[in-house]
Amino acid sequence: MYRKTYVEINLDTIEENIKKIKTTYSGYKYYIGVVKNNAYGHGIYSINAMINGGINYLAVSSLEEALEVRKINKEIPVLILEPISLEATKVAAENNITITVDNTEYFDTLIENNIKVKFHLKIDSGMNRFGLKEKQKVNYIFEKSNETLYLEGIYTHLSNGRTNSEIYINQINSFKSLTSDIDLSKIEIVHLDRSLTMEQHEKIEFANGVRMGIAMYGIAYTAPKPSWKRRLLNKLTFKKNEIIKPKLDLNTAFEFKTHILEVKDVKKGEIVGYGGAYDAKEDIKIALMPYGFADYLYNSMNEVYIKGKAYQVISINMDVTTILIDDTISVGDEVEVFGKQISLRKRSREIGQNIYKLLTSITTRVPRIYKYKNEEIEIKY
Repeated sequence: MYRKTYVEINLDTIEENIKKIKTTYSGYKYYIGVVKNNAYGHGIYSINAMINGGINYLAVSSLEEALEVRKINKEIPVLILEPISLEATKVAAENNITITVDNTEYFDTLIENNIKVKFHLKIDSGMNRFGLKEKQKVNYIFEKSNETLYLEGIYTHLSNGRTNSEIYINQINSFKSLTSDIDLSKIEIVHLDRSLTMEQHEKIEFANGVRMGIAMYGIAYTAPKPSWKRRLLNKLTFKKNEIIKPKLDLNTAFEFKTHILEVKDVKKGEIVGYGGAYDAKEDIKIALMPYGFADYLYNSMNEVYIKGKAYQVISINMDVTTILIDDTISVGDEVEVFGKQISLRKRSREIGQNIYKLLTSITTRVPRIYKYKNEEIEIKY
């Protein structure tokens, strides 16, 4: 690593998170690790630690991502969550990659071209993305599947996780209705839950798989505080303002770090950055850091941490970010953009974006440094 800007990933933490999840939610046979978008920014290299933690299936969004998984691990089953072309399906089959089937026309094309592949049938239970919405089409694919075009699993995606949510209840009922002519116990893998829904309700009785995404990486569900209106209504009706406490005690594995590249003195009246982004009202000292919005899309005028102290960002460019410093800061000092001192939740609130967007906004020109079992390895892109 020549430019000292990087993401540090603690794979021991990811492995431990998965073990905690499996202990807390032990009713599943298949724990499907979702590693789309470069494992939520953590990098595909993370997958063997996930497997050591208890993940026994992986899920990605594209064939390209599935093939990246195959470079790291040849054996773990991999499901592509989104439909792919016929040509791509042939490549998937060659690499023992499972595909998603979400309409009868595509299914018939697979039959006509004698494609030999495992697939999961996607049900649209109300989110209106991919999936079947007609029972007769669900039955058709179930009945026409065979050992060559093997129906390994059936699943849906739940929009809302709360147990008492009308949307959630409707989706579960829709899934049950669309699959009511099928003996789901004869389907090898049935998966509806994702991290959020897994944590907020009892296990769905007929499901034996769960897709684990953000929880693996250390983000457990936190129940929002009730609004003032809800609190007032509860008070008037003598109901308690209960906040669901998360069952999981997880740790994040992701730290974004850089180093001080240069220190400069700026005189009163001088400017810093394009267009005079900062106007010095007095003599100041600044530090330049080798990262910008080309590395971190949601880079913003917040603070970074050095030696346990916060320092204000005053200018952001494509490749350089500038901060105000004091005399204790020197060239080479380590800088935390976010990680242990500035948590993922805190940074996501500051930028007004969810944690998914924050994690996946770190571009692949930023190398990943992996720490695992007292060893360290760098992955460059």
